[in-house]
Amino acid sequence: MGAHEARAHLVDPEVAHAAQVRELAAAGVLRDPAWRAAFAAVPRHLFVPWFWTGRGAGHERLWCEDPDPERRARWLRGVYADEPLVTRIRDGELLSSSSQPSLMAKMLHALDVRDGDDVLEIGAGTGYNAALLCHRLGDEHVTTVELDEEIAESARTHLAGLGFHPAVVTGDGARGCPARAPFDRILVTCGLPRIPPAWLAQCRPGARILGPLSTGLIALEVRDAGLAEGRFLHNPAYFVPLRGAGAAPAGPAGGVPYELLENDRFQFMLMLTAGALHPREALDLWRREGRPGRERFGVTVTPEGQWSWLDDPQGPYVWPLGEEGAGS
Repeated sequence: MGAHEARAHLVDPEVAHAAQVRELAAAGVLRDPAWRAAFAAVPRHLFVPWFWTGRGAGHERLWCEDPDPERRARWLRGVYADEPLVTRIRDGELLSSSSQPSLMAKMLHALDVRDGDDVLEIGAGTGYNAALLCHRLGDEHVTTVELDEEIAESARTHLAGLGFHPAVVTGDGARGCPARAPFDRILVTCGLPRIPPAWLAQCRPGARILGPLSTGLIALEVRDAGLAEGRFLHNPAYFVPLRGAGAAPAGPAGGVPYELLENDRFQFMLMLTAGALHPREALDLWRREGRPGRERFGVTVTPEGQWSWLDDPQGPYVWPLGEEGAGS
């Protein structure tokens, strides 16, 4: 095989796709055969025809039809790297991205779906995640909501290209999708400051809500329309915020050593307790409690309010969550 042929082989979409599935399986994130089959059947490159990569102070767009073969090769290598990809920028603002595939696999596994479950996805993005859900559950069981009509239409096109036709709804994800309720699972692919109360009323009892909060993934069990509660997974998670419901800045971290501000576990607690604890108080508590990781924290949602907590929702360490009215 000549050098040119070897390079072409290395960037062949089918070869790159198969290699990514093997890598995800080897990493242990595709333990469920149904999800491995979904990732094997749904190629990422069909959902990410272009993406933006940072270059100094600006951005560079890599796309599938670039006339330069080397740039096309970089596009394909980027698509099948285990990395999040920026897919939409408008006026300098990041609007949408394609999540890191290994994190997607972890979230889908943690969603714990069963045959026949009805799933609401908040944030259609490229449509890739919805396609994986459609392969696993069937189109009729998948609803995905996207605020931006242009992004929603692009997702519909990508999905239809592979023969998937879930309900792709343009609307405010914080309001859910009452016309398609009730749901057994809600999967959120954008960062949240708190849990929109409308979601609970659209869930069946025993439903599961999984989504990014602070810099973690919260898994809530919905008891009924008035109560949901659960713990964080241990995984870190960084997502584009849910627009219109962005979290308030954490504020100055006075008295906190710089090196701890970059500590992933402490940063999580600092964001989760922002507005309720002074950063120095958060640091003292974090040290006193043995530098707890995400999995020791949880969240309770009721009509009266929302709280985060450490270890026990009835214990001594409970804080109001987010800003009142955000996400509602």
